Amino acid sequence: MEFIVEKIGMSRTISVPSTPVTLLKVKEAKVCEVENGRAIVAYNDGKKMNKSIEGQQKKYDLPKEFNRFVTLTVSNTEAGDLETASLGEAKVVKASFNTKGRGYSGVMKRWNFAGGPAAHGSRFHRRPGSIGNCEWPGRVMPGRKMAGQYGNTQVTVKNEVISYDAENGILVVAGSIPGANGAMGRVKVVK
Repeated sequence: MEFIVEKIGMSRTISVPSTPVTLLKVKEAKVCEVENGRAIVAYNDGKKMNKSIEGQQKKYDLPKEFNRFVTLTVSNTEAGDLETASLGEAKVVKASFNTKGRGYSGVMKRWNFAGGPAAHGSRFHRRPGSIGNCEWPGRVMPGRKMAGQYGNTQVTVKNEVISYDAENGILVVAGSIPGANGAMGRVKVVK
């Protein structure tokens, strides 16, 4: 079973020793149509609206706030509210989020290169160094670690479920989860 969640932030349990936890808000969602356990699910995210979204809302008789659509594995057998009962018995979940984007980063930040001496006269501080040989092979080999876009990639992590508050829709998982606070992602029940 999969669910759309929003990352609230991190906290810790009050037990001794305490456990670092991440709080996730399970978004209210409507199942539009189900086929072989997979379903088209509508949820609310921002105010985006266009004719294709309006057409989907009209087709599935949805209120205006449900403006995003995604395909998920669900426990529902027919259209209606997304069933979240399986989160109550869940022991382990896989969370998929986009990591924080760090923009165009150098090799020291992106790949943990050591860099050179910081002293005067070195002329080699934060550079990547040599990237290949001379006449042979006469090119840079594929996969060479260089500066470039770092972060903003989808990462999936496995976390143990600490608790689930069905009334408020708050899922508490052990450890950290990628992405900034307020980021949207999906959670899949593994056990």
